[in-house]
Amino acid sequence: MSNIESVTMAHLGIDAGGTSTRAVVVTEAGECIGLGRSGSGNPISSGPTVAAASVRAATAEALAAADLPGSAVGTTAIAMAGGSAEDRVEASGTGVRSALLPLGVARTPTIEKDLLALYCSGSFEPDGYAMVSGTGAAAVRVADGDVVAICDGLGWLLGDDGSGFWVGREVVRAVAAALDGRGPRTALTGLLLSGLSLPEPGTTWARDHDGALPGLVAHVYDLPPVALARFAPLAFEAARADGRDGSDEVAAEIVDRAGHLLARTLSAVVTPEVPGPVVLGGSVLAHQPAVRDVLSAHLLEVGHPGALVVVPDGLAGAAVIALRRAGVVVDASVFARITTSLARFR
Repeated sequence: MSNIESVTMAHLGIDAGGTSTRAVVVTEAGECIGLGRSGSGNPISSGPTVAAASVRAATAEALAAADLPGSAVGTTAIAMAGGSAEDRVEASGTGVRSALLPLGVARTPTIEKDLLALYCSGSFEPDGYAMVSGTGAAAVRVADGDVVAICDGLGWLLGDDGSGFWVGREVVRAVAAALDGRGPRTALTGLLLSGLSLPEPGTTWARDHDGALPGLVAHVYDLPPVALARFAPLAFEAARADGRDGSDEVAAEIVDRAGHLLARTLSAVVTPEVPGPVVLGGSVLAHQPAVRDVLSAHLLEVGHPGALVVVPDGLAGAAVIALRRAGVVVDASVFARITTSLARFR
C-alpha cells in the first residue's frame, strides 16, 4: 500500500553537490520518510546532462524508499552551486527542473543556494553564517532566512582561499621547492612521491632531469587544476604531531595558513548586528580540527558569540527550505524532527 494514503503532503529536498547528490522526502511535520543518493549534481563541474541524471536518480530512490509517487510531492527545493548555469540550460530540456517531470513531480522546483542549505542544516534561526571548505571555499551571511552577503567561492583561479584545492596546491608547491632547492626539506616529499609512484630523491636534492621533479611536474600539469585537492590530506597527515618524528613544520605552516585564510574570508561577512551561529561544512572544516581551531580563535578575538556547528552536508537544510517554500513554519521542534529522522537514514 502506498504511503500516499497516510501522508497529507510530502515535499522534496535535494542537495546536489559536486561529488554526490542526495534527495530526501519529508512530511509537513518534518519527518524524513525516504532518502536517495547518486552521483555529481553540479551542472558546472559535471555538465547539465550528468547533473540532471543524478538529480533524477536520487529523487527516484527517495520516492521509492518513501513508497510515494512523484505526484504526491508538493514543493521541491534543489540546493546547488551554479544555479545560474542551470537557468541557462533549462530551456534545452536538459536541466534538473525538467529531469523530475518523468517521475511525476509536476510542480516546478526552486533552485536554491547551496550555502543557504548548508546553513539551514545547522540552524533553524533566520540569521547567522555558513562557511564551506571542501574543494572550494566560501562564506555567507544569512538574514531573514536568505543569503545577503557572500565572500569567495570564486574558483581555483581567483579564490577558494584555504580550500582543499588551496591546501593541495601548497603541498605540491612545497615539494617542488624542496626538490629544486628553493624551499626546506619536508615530510610531504616522501608522502607525495610515494602516492604518485615516483622515485624519491637521493642524497642530492638539486634539480636533476633524471630525478623525481620532472615526473612530478609532468603528472601535476596533466591534472585539471581542481584535482590538486586530492593532495590536501597529505598536509593534514604530516602536520599532526602524533607520528614518530612529530609534526612537519612545512605541513603545519600550510594548515595554519589555510585556517587564517578561511578566517579572513569569514571576517568579510561577519557583522556585530548578526550574532547568530556559524555553520561549517565541507571536507576540510568537517574533518580537520586544527583548521576549525583557528576559526574559533578568530571569532573569539573579534568578539563574535555565535556557536560553531559542523554539519555533514546541506541535505537537512534542503528539506528545511522546501518546507518553508511550502509555507510551513520550521521551528525548533520541526527542525529537530528533520535532523533526527534524517540521521536514521544515514
